[in-house]
Amino acid sequence: MASEMSLRLYGRPLVVTDSGGKDSAVCREIVRRSGIPFEIHHNLTTADAPQTIYYVRNTFRKLELEGVPCFVNYPIYKGQRVTMWTLIPMKKFPPTRLQRYCCQVLKENSCRDRFITTGVRWAESVKRKNNRGVFENFVSDPSKKIILNNDNDENRRLFENCELKGKRICNPIVDWLDRDVWEYIRSERLEINPLYEVGFYRVGCLGCPMAGKNRWTEFRLFPTYQRAYIRAFGKMLDVIHSGGGKTKWRTPEDVFSWWMEEKTIEGQISLFDMPDWISDNEKGAGIM
Repeated sequence: MASEMSLRLYGRPLVVTDSGGKDSAVCREIVRRSGIPFEIHHNLTTADAPQTIYYVRNTFRKLELEGVPCFVNYPIYKGQRVTMWTLIPMKKFPPTRLQRYCCQVLKENSCRDRFITTGVRWAESVKRKNNRGVFENFVSDPSKKIILNNDNDENRRLFENCELKGKRICNPIVDWLDRDVWEYIRSERLEINPLYEVGFYRVGCLGCPMAGKNRWTEFRLFPTYQRAYIRAFGKMLDVIHSGGGKTKWRTPEDVFSWWMEEKTIEGQISLFDMPDWISDNEKGAGIM
């Protein structure tokens, strides 16, 4: 039904959005086996692990050999190409659970005026259970959003004939549980992101605030990304201070500690201070 509506309303095939995760792998296979025309789109967040990037690249290469159009969408903000590291200074605040501007810019701005599929599932959160359906129209005004959960919904005619600009969304596995996803992957022998094989349960942006304490594990495995965030926070402070603004953070490391929810008492020594502290004490003791 989504494919038919995409061709009729937009004159273009259904888009399968592929993040490189397990849910995307399942959706991609379901659509492929349906026999409908479709495209694959990946939104490059610039903060994904190298394994995810290589996995998506190899998957796209195989699909293109089968004749499936594959596209990588680069994030654009205020008319210019951005990355996670340039976006943070532009926003002048770190991305948080409540201020998830990174998702909006890096993931959600593409595929406008298209019909897309996603791997959203109710089992992932109560919020998704209450606000996501099998079919949705994505609009800026929440009061005009239409959500359908079955073919007999009385709003289906309104949804199909809605003239609002924007994208429509199909969530084909919205009611799948985690075990349903893994059973399908194993039974159909789908190739998945190798990060799952080393203990990752999610493969989104490294350092995502939604990952909680698991971020520490991610940064231990990928320290370059921790340094990239700290550099971005430093540039963010420079932008704020150059405009006459004031912050409670003195250094990029202060921002990182706050962002990671370390709850360090002001004035208490941190691991980031250790090299300077050792150096100062060595000088005082006449060692250097």
